[in-house]
Amino acid sequence: MDVLSDVMQAVRLTGAIYFDVNARTPWVAETPPMSSICAEVMPAFEHVIAFHIMLDGWCWAQLADESEPAVRLEAGDAIIFPAGDGHFMSSEKGKRGTPDYTLYYRPRNRALPFVLKQVGGEGEPARFVCGYLGCDARPYNPVIEGLPRMMYVRRSGDESDLTLELLRLAVAETANPKPGGETILSKLSELMFLQALRKHMEELPAESRGWIAALRDRHVGEALRLMHSRPAENWTLDALAREVGMSRSVFADRFAQIMGTPAMQYLSAWRLQLAARLLERPNVSIAQAAAEVGYGSEAAFNRAFKKQVGAPPGAWRRERAPAVTA
Repeated sequence: MDVLSDVMQAVRLTGAIYFDVNARTPWVAETPPMSSICAEVMPAFEHVIAFHIMLDGWCWAQLADESEPAVRLEAGDAIIFPAGDGHFMSSEKGKRGTPDYTLYYRPRNRALPFVLKQVGGEGEPARFVCGYLGCDARPYNPVIEGLPRMMYVRRSGDESDLTLELLRLAVAETANPKPGGETILSKLSELMFLQALRKHMEELPAESRGWIAALRDRHVGEALRLMHSRPAENWTLDALAREVGMSRSVFADRFAQIMGTPAMQYLSAWRLQLAARLLERPNVSIAQAAAEVGYGSEAAFNRAFKKQVGAPPGAWRRERAPAVTA
């Protein structure tokens, strides 16, 4: 079981390239918090991640609250804001602007991306793309909880970076759009994010904690693979500990220490995420969804779901039905 892929599918990770920006120094681009534009750019999702990829030139990028130092992006680099924070990019370090909210909407009569030309002045050129990744935040998304607010992804040392080259080719079509171009860009943005997650995991210090770090831990990672491959199984701490070759107490302590949550609590939350996806299907009853993820009682499932989400599964289903597109 590929746990990362399983989670990405379950939380409906969906990408979109929105802007192809051609700028010349001096220039600045300020992006508002995703919470203020989520309904316009990715209306089917609760959580939106912003990202930018430099195609040519360079710039500075920083969180809007300036709580972390600015980072310099070169051609081929990317910057990701997993928590959806407001941020800004500019040719001059620290230079701020004002978000233009009129830019953020989903076009109905044309394909993405929007092409923005002649941004800034008449100096050195830079070209970058801006996009978003929508995903579920509830009932449970373990990925976004464990990522930093700003992820700087340096271009691979391999000059033939396939994702970057495919992105360049796809963006080059915007002048003369071809069928499927928007979908290609969408999938490339998802691929870029997955590559960034893998790189982030590889570069984490040995003492790191959280879901991403747990994937590479021999024992906790194996426990996650077991729970994700057989989520409806009647797992107990004893059973999981036996499967990964540890004593019950040592396994319980190790899982909680690395993950920040007990193993059985994690399993319960993940089952609810899977059940939420099942509830999107009109032909699946609440009882069937509960049984499919390992609940022997519909009443117990209803209580757990309401505790986690804040609404019973029936109300959740009615609220979500119009928005779900994936």
